Amino acid sequence: MPKHGVSPAKAAVVAEMKEKLESAKGAVLVGFTGLNVADATKLRRKFREGGVEYKVIKNTLTRIAADELGYDDLNAHLEGPTAIAVSTEDAVAPAKILKAFIKETKTEALTVKAGIVDGQVIDAAAVNALADLPSREELIAKLLGSMQAPVSGLVNVLQGNIRNIVYALEAVRAKKAEQESA
Repeated sequence: MPKHGVSPAKAAVVAEMKEKLESAKGAVLVGFTGLNVADATKLRRKFREGGVEYKVIKNTLTRIAADELGYDDLNAHLEGPTAIAVSTEDAVAPAKILKAFIKETKTEALTVKAGIVDGQVIDAAAVNALADLPSREELIAKLLGSMQAPVSGLVNVLQGNIRNIVYALEAVRAKKAEQESA
């Protein structure tokens, strides 16, 4: 019999959960009580569109996987109905999508229990703070914008200098023409 006295079928679930937790850049444990089917379906669709896997989990088996990975801080949050939203690409995506969904639907059926970001367990407050961070694409756009600003400023300065030289040459030409005609 495998570790922790679980059956081979349950051991496979534990192994799958360990793999999900290990490969996750970001994950959020979600409490759901009284979530209706329509909202659950809509939430799953939003997660899928964002490249996030969302799955209802068994607390006991997830606790075993978390213990084996050294995520002891997760155990306290594995009570009651729990689901997990996992992204292997974007650490912020699960938190961002969940927070946006809660805000959009004004549902009280969903709660953030905890999260994992790059191998670190974080509490619900940190997950909410993470959800407020700009996305990777937004950060790249801001970076490129800030890099472009000095370049365009330099171009304007250089154009200003060239413009001033043209004005000075035109003034010299006009003065010479005035002197020659006098």
